Amino acid sequence: MEAASATLATYGVACLLVSWVVLLIVAWKEDYTWGLCTIFLPPLSYLYALARLDKAGEAILVAIVGWVLIFLA
Repeated sequence: MEAASATLATYGVACLLVSWVVLLIVAWKEDYTWGLCTIFLPPLSYLYALARLDKAGEAILVAIVGWVLIFLA
């Protein structure tokens, strides 16, 4: 793996982690059950974020940036 590819992959994973933490904060503020789902079932929490774009839109945007960086790697 080249250095540029490894850097892009690292930044992509970091973006996904940041988006999950932002989504975790938003979900806990909304309802404790969504907070628990975010901890134990992260893919389900992204479906929640799609349903609540007004509150969790930035988490989805950061996740998209992370996936783009990973695919570019």
